Amino acid sequence: MKKQIIILLSIALSLYACSDKKEAENKKSNTENAPVFQFGKVEIANVEQEVKLPAQLAAFQEVSIFPKVNGYVRKVLVDIGSKVNQGQVLMELEAPELEQATVQAREKWARARTDFAIDRENFKRLQIAAQTPGAISPQDIATARAKMEADSSLSNAEKASFLMQQTMMGYLTVRAPFAGVITQRNVHPGALVSAEGKDARPMLELKEVDHLRLEVDIPENLASTLRNSDTLSFMLTAYPGVKRSGHISRKSQNINAQFRSERVEMDVYNRDGQLAPGMYADVLFNSKGNPGAFSVPKSAVVVSTERKYVMAIRNGKTVKVDVNTGNESHGAIEVTGSLQAGEPVLLNANDEIKEGLVVDKHPAI
Repeated sequence: MKKQIIILLSIALSLYACSDKKEAENKKSNTENAPVFQFGKVEIANVEQEVKLPAQLAAFQEVSIFPKVNGYVRKVLVDIGSKVNQGQVLMELEAPELEQATVQAREKWARARTDFAIDRENFKRLQIAAQTPGAISPQDIATARAKMEADSSLSNAEKASFLMQQTMMGYLTVRAPFAGVITQRNVHPGALVSAEGKDARPMLELKEVDHLRLEVDIPENLASTLRNSDTLSFMLTAYPGVKRSGHISRKSQNINAQFRSERVEMDVYNRDGQLAPGMYADVLFNSKGNPGAFSVPKSAVVVSTERKYVMAIRNGKTVKVDVNTGNESHGAIEVTGSLQAGEPVLLNANDEIKEGLVVDKHPAI
């Protein structure tokens, strides 16, 4: 009997020990499977970032030269690469029909002037004769006055027509509107050019290359931090390793609706002729950040297909707070949203962490 009691006690003790062991293993398993969070905090700090953006050199002025009148090319005095001065003759055209029309306009004006001179003299004589009572009727004087005024108007109209023809003749001589370099030539002597031609190529293309524009499109969140006269650095693909600098000369004050960027230009002087319009460049500058923004560790920001947010800890629970992001530097990222300075946020957050999750304790931040 005593032996049976001892056996039963041994079994009971074994079952109790197994139960304690199983419970301890379950607690250990739950502890191991419980999520371990890391925490950061919201700080008030500007995040400076070095930004690299693509840019391109463009001529400060450029123009495509089309014919103003119909005619034939008589001479082409320049070619691709020719350096020209303002007002220099580039081409000469000829238009026989226009020359004849100019001669006709000149003769019509001469005839109208003669008719006006005769009528004016006739009117003066009638006025003198009218001083003798009954010699000239008032009707004759009125008729002579009206004819003189009509011929005066006709003479002025013919003069305007002749001057217009002279202006059109002036278009037969093509001059440079500004100093620059001929970058394109599409005609040769004998070619017929037309002022009415649609989709026609220009006769010449002229670009100012001593003075260039460096054009760069800057995202709107960065463009707002830049001002005129700010210094930007740039490097040209054609001259690797050579870093140049310049000042912002113009901002477009307009945001491109498609790319959400603002066009910014720098003046680049090319007195040595090493640079050319169309060269590709990389613009480098330090973005100072938004003074009204907060800073959080980069891993705290969650980007999903629907929203961008951080997981803040409020009253011991997780809360998703929508944010907009800005500069990034050294693991920190600029954010704006309904946050408070010093507020704890989850690090390494992801969209699988549910809102409202209880986080009772966390390490000191």
